[in-house]
Amino acid sequence: MNPAAVTPAALIASGRRTLAVEARAVADLQIRIDERFVRACRLCLATTGRVVVTGLGKSGHIGNKIAATLASTGTPSFFLHAAEASHGDLGMVARGDVVIAISNSGETAELLSLLPHLRRLGTPLIALTGRPASTLAREADVNLDVSVEQEACPLNLAPTASTTATLAMGDALATALLEARGFTEQDFALSHPGGALGRKLLLHVEDVMRRSSQLPRVGPNVPLAQGLIEMSLKGLGLTAVVDANDKLLGVFTDGDLRRTLDRNLDLRATPIEAVMTRDPRVIAPRALAADAVNLMQQHQVTALLVTDDERHLVGALNIHDLLRAGVV
Repeated sequence: MNPAAVTPAALIASGRRTLAVEARAVADLQIRIDERFVRACRLCLATTGRVVVTGLGKSGHIGNKIAATLASTGTPSFFLHAAEASHGDLGMVARGDVVIAISNSGETAELLSLLPHLRRLGTPLIALTGRPASTLAREADVNLDVSVEQEACPLNLAPTASTTATLAMGDALATALLEARGFTEQDFALSHPGGALGRKLLLHVEDVMRRSSQLPRVGPNVPLAQGLIEMSLKGLGLTAVVDANDKLLGVFTDGDLRRTLDRNLDLRATPIEAVMTRDPRVIAPRALAADAVNLMQQHQVTALLVTDDERHLVGALNIHDLLRAGVV
């Protein structure tokens, strides 16, 4: 067949057929979430070591992803390449670990060769196979059936629906363990400090705020014109008004300036305390940076002052600081 002669309709039909076959394969797993699934979860929860996931070929690729998902959701885990295991890497499996072995046929020689060693260690074995009567399934402490009626491949040869089903079963296991452990967003963020969620849940206001000489601040009796100069120099669109001990008395913002100009006040004669906003919205230094974003959005402001418990000025930040930190 000439690839160029394939019609758009044929390509669309092929893609949709693939998705339909794989969707059925995943849907068929629901009835298999039973007492065997519970036993597999119990083995993982009871381990004092790690969950070691192993497989070969396409099953190995899926196993690598399952191990990564487990590790990022509170279950210490790593992937062990089945072919490398019998050449020294089997020493990575220790007493107290649990092994998840993945093989669609359940007869992968490299996996079966690991069984004697696992038995000597007393290591529990969870199998994910497409053949419940296979050697691996029979020898495992628990076998999770991930068999499919057919592959999405029209030749029924390339692992497609079977690998999708296996990955879905791994996700089901990881999610059940996550919930059983009471794993939280904060726990997730700790293992993903470089990700967007990590930045939102781990980054605090004090990590991104401006400090010391960067802070715009004036005393209450300075002329309004001097306050405008301070605002211009520090570039936050506001200035804090503080007493001699740096305790916050108020804030003067771009919005206050517009209202002041409407009143035709003398900028050189008017003290800033006469036109400042008293009791402004502030945020604590240990608050999450994400909370600062929410506060700005809620009150439609672009900058916030940061104060301690006694209302002393300790910092300031604006939306651009949060953008640079990747919080927005």
